[in-house]
Amino acid sequence: MNSKKTVFLTGATGNMGMAALEFFRQRRDRYKIVALVMPTQGDRKRIAPYLKRGDVDVVWGDLTRYEDVLACVNGADFVLHVGGMVSPMADHQPALTTKVNVGAARNIVQAIKAQPDPDRVKLVYIGTVAQTGNRMAPIHWGRVGDPIKISMFDNYAVSKTIAESIVVDSGLKHWVSLRQTGMAHVNLWRIFDPILFHNPLNGVLEWVTARDSGRLLANVCEDAVPDAFWNRIYNVGGGASCRVVNHEFMAKMFNATGTPDFRKVFDPDWFALRNFHGQWYADSDRLNALVPFRSESLDDFMKQMADSVPFYIKLGGYFPGAVKKRISALAAGPGGPLHWLAHGDDEHIAAYFGSRATHSRIGGWDSVALTRPSETPVLLSHGYDEAQPREALSLADLRDAAGFRGGQLADTEMAKGDWDTPRNWDCGQGHRFRASPNLVLMGGHWCPECTHHPARYAGLARRSAFFRQVWEPDQQLVALPGLAAAA
Repeated sequence: MNSKKTVFLTGATGNMGMAALEFFRQRRDRYKIVALVMPTQGDRKRIAPYLKRGDVDVVWGDLTRYEDVLACVNGADFVLHVGGMVSPMADHQPALTTKVNVGAARNIVQAIKAQPDPDRVKLVYIGTVAQTGNRMAPIHWGRVGDPIKISMFDNYAVSKTIAESIVVDSGLKHWVSLRQTGMAHVNLWRIFDPILFHNPLNGVLEWVTARDSGRLLANVCEDAVPDAFWNRIYNVGGGASCRVVNHEFMAKMFNATGTPDFRKVFDPDWFALRNFHGQWYADSDRLNALVPFRSESLDDFMKQMADSVPFYIKLGGYFPGAVKKRISALAAGPGGPLHWLAHGDDEHIAAYFGSRATHSRIGGWDSVALTRPSETPVLLSHGYDEAQPREALSLADLRDAAGFRGGQLADTEMAKGDWDTPRNWDCGQGHRFRASPNLVLMGGHWCPECTHHPARYAGLARRSAFFRQVWEPDQQLVALPGLAAAA
């Protein structure tokens, strides 16, 4: 009799998936890994070593084809859904991103429900920090349950928000959503895309390494994981040693790749002032306590980066002028801030800078304050009594939460402590929608007609005290010497 657990892993050829494969390879006496892999030349090359050693059973196919997904789910004990379209590629192909990210979630849930005993299958879904959008100081500390607030033009975050709602309200007995933060992997230096400039210098992020992310995926499948872990949403973060401001990360990154001072190859007005994503987590230690996975700091990663970067990349530090010329061409190309300014793209200018006039006041490095915000967590209100035991959740709590969000609960009955049953809610704009307390209270979701459309957020903020907590501070641009705040 085969006593191995069968794990279906999507995204096996990506950075997180391959890190997970390494840990499962060390445990191959206890796990059988099934991977759904696109039959592209690149994916075939990446998976080949694992396939040759017998570390993985490969099904060649596509996440958007239900038949392919079903073939992999059949017989699985765990489904680790890591795969999908991610930024920056997702920014360039929004329609395909929606098709893949939303379609895959639907296919996986449907395939699990088609099993003889769906309650036996445990689904681990990977969400994203992008779902909660720009969280710069003073609202730079966050936790699950904070408002979904997607940045303008971020269709990737929209697709992941919809996919998470499919998982959370799937009705499956065992599911979990792990909202992945920025993942530090040794191929970061290869990313040469205008998304680099969408990230504000004084924005924050709590990173996690690819290796620790892979360890998390493997450890989730162990018997020691407590029952209390399931049917929850968690923030994945590396902890205190991985909390940096973006300009600090750039300094570390460029130092590791041969350029001790990144300011020699960038100008500060190439970088957005808002409308990206990232936060420091007030609750990421909770996940590590339930499923220990942390072993590396950001400085540990930077040492790995310095050792892995080819020598010819490090030569760029000796020729900063040439490097700056190449980077400035990227900033001036499609998707870059200088391109928006040159071509009168007022929508992008407004989203990322507030206005053209605001951008013109940024100045040079001598006028820009590179800061580090408060290390003391300040928590947002979620609009109901969070101190009570989970099993005490009542109809009154849901009413309080709905009112705080500018709407109301339409249902008049519920069993105490029922987080899972979808309820009828009315938002302040008159839309009725169904969502479980898990999705609304623990996930920070609300009316999809409102929260999936960032262009409607100003109206949402007028009605929702819950949403105003993240909207109003975001309307004030980063405080820079000589730069006035803009509404």
